[in-house]
Amino acid sequence: MSKELSAVVLAAGLGTRMRSATPKHLHPLLGRRLVDWVIDAVRELDPKPLIVVTSPDTQDAFPGVEVAVQEEPRGTGDAAAAAREALDGFAGDVLVVSGDAAAIPAETLEGLVETHRSAGAAATVLSFERDDPGDYGRIVRGSDGRLEEIVEAGDASNEQRAITEVNSSIYVFDAGKLWPALERLRPENRQGELYLTDTVRELVGAGDPVAVFKAHDDVEIGVNTRAELAATAAQLRDRINDVHMLAGVTIVDPQTTWIDPTVELEPDSTIQPFTILRGGSSVARGAEVGPHAVVVDSEVGPDALVGPFCYLRPGTVLEAGAKAGAFVEVKNSRLGAGVKAAHQSYIGDADIGEGTNIGAGNITANFPHEEGKPKGRTKIGRNVRTGVHNAFVAPVEIGDDAWIGAGSVITTDVPPEALAVARTRQENKEGYVRRKREQDG
Repeated sequence: MSKELSAVVLAAGLGTRMRSATPKHLHPLLGRRLVDWVIDAVRELDPKPLIVVTSPDTQDAFPGVEVAVQEEPRGTGDAAAAAREALDGFAGDVLVVSGDAAAIPAETLEGLVETHRSAGAAATVLSFERDDPGDYGRIVRGSDGRLEEIVEAGDASNEQRAITEVNSSIYVFDAGKLWPALERLRPENRQGELYLTDTVRELVGAGDPVAVFKAHDDVEIGVNTRAELAATAAQLRDRINDVHMLAGVTIVDPQTTWIDPTVELEPDSTIQPFTILRGGSSVARGAEVGPHAVVVDSEVGPDALVGPFCYLRPGTVLEAGAKAGAFVEVKNSRLGAGVKAAHQSYIGDADIGEGTNIGAGNITANFPHEEGKPKGRTKIGRNVRTGVHNAFVAPVEIGDDAWIGAGSVITTDVPPEALAVARTRQENKEGYVRRKREQDG
């Protein structure tokens, strides 16, 4: 029978190098918070329990997750020890993951756990190679290749700082070995903190077997600065885009296309450059989005067209063959099959029937001047032809097959098959310019 697995995600640090009032682990990253990527990866291993260690200020930021609080920032060793009460009586393996390792694949964590168990180790460290090790702790090995200790960059000698194999701050411990090792920790370092890395030295010194699992070189682990946040975002972007392209989606320029992990794309959809797809958006087969489009919590139907330079805000639905074109913004609206809003229009809180054409410069005015009065909704029927520069002041309903004259501001309902004109009648004053010149001459 295999040993049980629990997991502890360390997310109590403030991340001072981010230079931000927002705690590092709560920074947004492709539609999620930084730490949420870690939690989701850990969940794929089905640990029981999964515990997030937080600071007192963020303990309410993790609904649905068991939380342990590190009362004072006394280092990673103290943070791990904060989870002991929640793991009281647990005798299996404890996976400890840094809460800023957003790009860590679940497969790497699985490999770490498998290595730990096959080696019968008291602890196993996840390491990786880095040409510029920077502030990462160094993996110090003996002449036989076995791990001797992990030295933090600030405490490393010049010789140790030249080591390119570094610590990921991700480990698996035998629970029975972890807690006594944590109790023996002392703040004997420049920072005066309790390092989780020192538990490794404690275990090695006690003669317990400690293993190392080296990740692939292309795995970026850990975020400490805004630059590293951007680098991790790019890695996650590429990973998401690759999955979609392998599933049959055309992404013309993956480096300029940003897709949240919650977005659904059907095969044979096309995403043009400089496009952002966020939240619960979906794009159906045959649809084309972009270039320069932003789609948030919206549904793009089969063979629909979005862009260029288009913004679909939450609650938007484009049915089959609909088009939201250049400089069109749509919010909380449904465009029926074949609807065309080709350019320079704002459509908000509206329902537009199939086959309707929305002329250039149309807007739905749905926000009333009266304070406290709710927004109205605009309903435009099937096969309506609007003119250029129309405004529809909600609530208002346009019947099927109606026409709207150019420059009209529509404030009352228009019956089906009617022509609505709401503008001052044009007057031509013949000879006015000639007379004006003669008068001024």
